[in-house]
Amino acid sequence: MSDVTIYHNPKCGTSRNTLAMIRNAGIEPAVVLYLETPPSRATLKALFKQAGIGVRDALREKGTPYQELGLDDTSLSDEALLDAIEQHPILLNRPFVSTPLGARLCRPSELVLDILPAPQQGAFSKEDGEAVIDAQGKRIQK
Repeated sequence: MSDVTIYHNPKCGTSRNTLAMIRNAGIEPAVVLYLETPPSRATLKALFKQAGIGVRDALREKGTPYQELGLDDTSLSDEALLDAIEQHPILLNRPFVSTPLGARLCRPSELVLDILPAPQQGAFSKEDGEAVIDAQGKRIQK
C-alpha cells in the first residue's frame, strides 16, 4: 500500500501530469478515481485541513454545476459546500495529492514536487511539452 494518494481524473491533463511526476519519482501511488469513488466528507475535511485550504478553495467552477447550484453565494457554509461536493463530485477540484509530507491541490501540477517523499529520477516534460525536470532530476526554474 502506498503512502502517496492522488485523487485523480484521467480526463484532466493537470491530473495526468501530476500522476506522471509522482511516478517519475519512482512512486506508485494509490489512485482514487474520485468521480467513481468519491472521498468521504471526513476525508475531504482532513485533506483540506492538511492542504491548508478552505472548502471553497477546493471547488471547481468550470465544467461543473457550480453556477446552477448558486455556489458563488459567499454566505454558504462549509457544510453546505461539502453537501454539494458529495452530491456532485465533479465540483472537487483536482488533482489532490496526499503524502507523508503534506497535501496539495496540485494546480499547477508542479506543486506535487513540494510534497513528494522521493526525488525525481530523470527528465520530465508535461504533455504540452513544457520541461519541468532536467536530466539530473532537478526542477527547472522559470
